[in-house]
Amino acid sequence: MPLIRRLPDHLVNQIAAGEVVERPASALKELVENALDAGARRIVVDLEAGGVDHLSVSDDGVGMTAVQLRLAVERHATSKLPDGDLATIATLGFRGEALPSIASVATLTLTSRTATDPGWQLAVDNGRIIGDGPAATSPGTRVSVDGLFAAVPARRKFLKSERSELAACVDVVRRLAMARADVGFELRHGGSGASRRLLAVAAGSDQGPGALVARLAALLGSDFADNAVAVDLEREGLRLGGLAAIPTYNRGIADHQFLFVNRRPVKDRLLIGALRGAYQDLLARDRHPVVALFLDVPPDFVDVNVHPAKTEVRFRDAGLVRGMIVSGLRRALDEAGHRASTRVSATALAAFAVPAAIYPPEGTPSPALAEPPRLFSDFPPAFAPAERGPTALPSLSPSPPATSFPLGAARGQIANTYVVAETADALILVDQHAAHERLTLERMNAALASGGVPAQALLLPVVVELDEIAAGRIADRAAELGELGLEIEAFGASAILVRATPALLGNADPEALVRDLADDLSAWGRAVTLKEKLDSIAATMACHGSVRAGRALSLVEMNALLREMEVTPHSGQCNHGRPTWVKLALGDIEKLFGRR
Repeated sequence: MPLIRRLPDHLVNQIAAGEVVERPASALKELVENALDAGARRIVVDLEAGGVDHLSVSDDGVGMTAVQLRLAVERHATSKLPDGDLATIATLGFRGEALPSIASVATLTLTSRTATDPGWQLAVDNGRIIGDGPAATSPGTRVSVDGLFAAVPARRKFLKSERSELAACVDVVRRLAMARADVGFELRHGGSGASRRLLAVAAGSDQGPGALVARLAALLGSDFADNAVAVDLEREGLRLGGLAAIPTYNRGIADHQFLFVNRRPVKDRLLIGALRGAYQDLLARDRHPVVALFLDVPPDFVDVNVHPAKTEVRFRDAGLVRGMIVSGLRRALDEAGHRASTRVSATALAAFAVPAAIYPPEGTPSPALAEPPRLFSDFPPAFAPAERGPTALPSLSPSPPATSFPLGAARGQIANTYVVAETADALILVDQHAAHERLTLERMNAALASGGVPAQALLLPVVVELDEIAAGRIADRAAELGELGLEIEAFGASAILVRATPALLGNADPEALVRDLADDLSAWGRAVTLKEKLDSIAATMACHGSVRAGRALSLVEMNALLREMEVTPHSGQCNHGRPTWVKLALGDIEKLFGRR
């Protein structure tokens, strides 16, 4: 039988390094966090070969003495838990693992000086001290890491390309710089004589909201700040702040979601899930929001000691945190009204720009309080397929003056898909299906919030054939679907009987609707309660009940669509995050014809 033995210290450190130091970016994160904990007001990062050959972090913090330097490279030695209480962690680091872990898989050089003691330098090569003596240096600390994993080829071969490792390092510094607007950061890449500055932000005067917004704009670009809304919510001792981009300003990957807990950058599944829930009916499934959110909680409300990299956290009341993020984001996005992305083309030929906002006429109630016109529920056949036959329409002037309303007066259609409207200084193009889809969804959500969506009984029930598993999923959710006006019941093992559809949808196709809902439920899985997915269910239904592209509309119908858009929240984008209308300013039109 093999004997149980203690592992040698150098092997223990290498195993620990596998948890803490995965790549250059993870080592860099630990070092920059140490600099911030040391009270630095300026941090300079130098990289070579994406941080694999060399990385260094220099700061102007409090520095360390010779004795402290020697302790710093020992396992589980730290100055950041003076009372030994893991429940009240107030620093970014606290484990005392980073420096010894790095020193076990690279050449680590520490050069430091306090305000009152002489400078000192300590060098450790893959766990072995190779230098320990005085050094001429300014107050603060400089930590250099050379040849990461050079003596551990099995680990080094799993590193990615230089470009990928560099991108990860830049992301780490950028996230830490976002959280500390009072600290200046500089990041350079390249060898001596060929160094490139990749990031540089000056220290702000404070950590206030103004400095934070300025820092976010500097790091993410003014385009983000121009297309974002402020988030500010306080509840039960928790505070949520930051910037969240409006839905039409989105990305194809989730690489621009910056989440912080007590100014600690995290990538926590609970927070990411709450973020996804807040944007659920505002973005397509393959698009992702852009946000920078800062959650401040009491130290004993959160446990940051659940992962070696400290990127995951655990909250004492996860439901409170999730609800706060969802409601805080939704409130901010609701207050944005009709805003859509302000990105514009560089030339007059591509001058269709999504406007910053619609402002209702003087005296019009705010979108949150306004009662939207009842056109699309009181007269659903008006937007039914043409073969349904003519239907009485509400009395509405077909051609109001162009200056009377924010979206102007309808003048016609292009390809029976886009409504053309005129304002005093611009032309407006509206995607009729996308716009009506958003209006239908918002009205379904309002009806759901007030007690349920009215159902419209079918003259003859419709039987929808599905596979047995899909039919079971639908049947299990019959009560919850009933809240949305869809009355169904099981019809044998592999079929669903539809007795009523939501009245707001008009003449929707029951079979297509049920099949789409079955696909949605299959994608989510049974572990997710449908109560959390009602917005997405409503979005699927709204799509089926909306006026389609290719449907010829009268001027009365076009103007009614415009008027309802003006008083409906989120009407600047469809349920998938695309803009519902764009604007061609008169000045841009004049450029097209050489008039200016």
